[in-house]
Amino acid sequence: MKKYKTGSCLERIHLPKDLREKFSIEELPNVSDDVRQYIIDVISEIGNSHFGASLGVVEMTVALHYVFNTPEDQLVWDVGHQAYGHKILTGRKDVFPSNRIKGGISGFPKRSESEYDTFGVGHSSTSISAALGMAVANQYKGLKDRHHIAVIGDGAMTAGLAFEGMNHAGFEKDANLLVILNDNCMSIDPNVGALKEYLTDITTSHTYNKVKDEVWNLLGKVSKFGPDAQSIASKISSALKGSLLRQSNLFESLNFRYFGPVDGHDVIGLAKVMKDLKDIPGPKILHCVTRKGAGYKFSEEGNPTKWHAPGVFNKDTGEIVKVVPKSPQPPKYQDVFGHTIVELAERNKKVMGVTPAMPTGCSLTYMMKAMPERTYDVGIAEQHAVTFSAGLATQGLVPFCNIYSSFMQRAFDQVLHDVALQNLNVVFCLDRAGLVGADGATHHGAYDLAYMRCIPGLTVSAPMNESELRNLMFTAQQENVGPFSIRYPRGAGVMKEWKTPFQKIKIGTGRRLTPGKDIAILTIGHPGNFAQEAIEELKTSGASIAHYDMRFVKPIDETMLHEVFAKFDKVITIEDGCVMGGFGSAVIEFMVDQQYTAELIRLGIPDVYIHHGTQKELWTDCGFDTKAIVAAVKKMLNMQSDESVSKAVNH
Repeated sequence: MKKYKTGSCLERIHLPKDLREKFSIEELPNVSDDVRQYIIDVISEIGNSHFGASLGVVEMTVALHYVFNTPEDQLVWDVGHQAYGHKILTGRKDVFPSNRIKGGISGFPKRSESEYDTFGVGHSSTSISAALGMAVANQYKGLKDRHHIAVIGDGAMTAGLAFEGMNHAGFEKDANLLVILNDNCMSIDPNVGALKEYLTDITTSHTYNKVKDEVWNLLGKVSKFGPDAQSIASKISSALKGSLLRQSNLFESLNFRYFGPVDGHDVIGLAKVMKDLKDIPGPKILHCVTRKGAGYKFSEEGNPTKWHAPGVFNKDTGEIVKVVPKSPQPPKYQDVFGHTIVELAERNKKVMGVTPAMPTGCSLTYMMKAMPERTYDVGIAEQHAVTFSAGLATQGLVPFCNIYSSFMQRAFDQVLHDVALQNLNVVFCLDRAGLVGADGATHHGAYDLAYMRCIPGLTVSAPMNESELRNLMFTAQQENVGPFSIRYPRGAGVMKEWKTPFQKIKIGTGRRLTPGKDIAILTIGHPGNFAQEAIEELKTSGASIAHYDMRFVKPIDETMLHEVFAKFDKVITIEDGCVMGGFGSAVIEFMVDQQYTAELIRLGIPDVYIHHGTQKELWTDCGFDTKAIVAAVKKMLNMQSDESVSKAVNH
């Protein structure tokens, strides 16, 4: 692992106590500069990491660890995209170049990695609830001097969970909780919604900003005059904020003491403010205005979405390094979705597009540009996205609700209760299904086949290639189809000529791709391509292998399964999903219910949490890549004894 220069300040910091003991408050800007430059130096070369979010909170991170006695004081980061500076200051400076690389440190805070990572994150909007739980627990244990800080972005604040946490925190008036609102008007794409407009009003109200410092000074000094004076000052503050903004203060209406907005890049000012806030009891919120990508010229001047996770780039010129293939390559599945939904919407005026804060990631931006009046980014609010889509469907529209598989977990009840129970024609397009790579356990879409197939009336499907994705989307928007789920993986497909004519697929039917007599391989989704590669490799072995692309997990093609089990006594199922309750389980259930007997091996994601690495590395680790399929076939046919097969078979 390459050694990177850390700067004179960072050389003296191994843990946050070094920051607190060795540096004066006046030296914090130099510390911040070193942290920022180290992030730029490392991420520009290793790529495969987030970037802009961590640069935007460098000063905040330095101030937090300078003022608060971490890890005794509990610091919770929301999502964790922005925690690189935190990792560098908390003992992981030397291993930071292994960030998001297999065997290296996680790209997100992780409890098993460091005592400074007080809560494992990756999905948004959990920090307030978690920090409140910690505060209440420590209050119960008598540790009332501990501070609990939740750092949450304005994008993550749009989720219902954040408001639920704040609503409860306002009731726990003795909880030692500080919420820091990192307001940069961005999540990955620009933020949307009424909360964004509200925060903009606060940050741009000249009158309010002119008097807020006077109010702050008043609140900071009233304690020596007794509780009556403090109560009066609090009322004055609330009145000023309400009248100057021409609306009540949202946060104070939830019983939070609101302070700000303050400059999130003034590290000395932040440290002073945080030190003052330590002496103010109860739940409070500090509103910090920051810039995503701050301190690096090209990310500040460029497209913030592009600099969220830019890959390898030239730190001196800002040029993002892209490997140009020698020949045309297959498109990403997300782009196939994005172009196809525009085609469908042009044909069918009922088609609508919905996504919770991921229009660029899922390529719904194509439809947003072409048909803005029919496309909705609802912010980080997966539950709302599903029920909003259900509402559209009650009026005869056909919403395509695109949510990453791992985020769809958050809206399971809405899928079951609001969509499926009412048999509404909502089309769920689950992007990033299966193993996603460097984001790791929090982002793998391992479970959707299992949790979707248990819902009555829901069609559950997965395309093997781009053409099949187009055809499933075309099928899903037909009349009276009902709720429909289509899952597809992160990254590229397999077809260079992918824009094929639409063909309606009969729901619940698979297709036999390869005939055979010795063994049957049943696949769902993209891993069918691994099976095709394995069959090609096995041609010289003399094995006769049949391959069935099932396409649907629910309703599963029972006619095809009768054919399989009547003909074969050796069967392998393959899926890029959890083997517990997934596609392979559905096949076994059919086999048992119909009283067939066969030797059956399930290949897929085992019943453990899979951590980060490249997709190819993880497919190998989980034992369902091409090599593992070849090994499983040989093992099943007693063609050779190979210890490398055991991993795949034992899954």
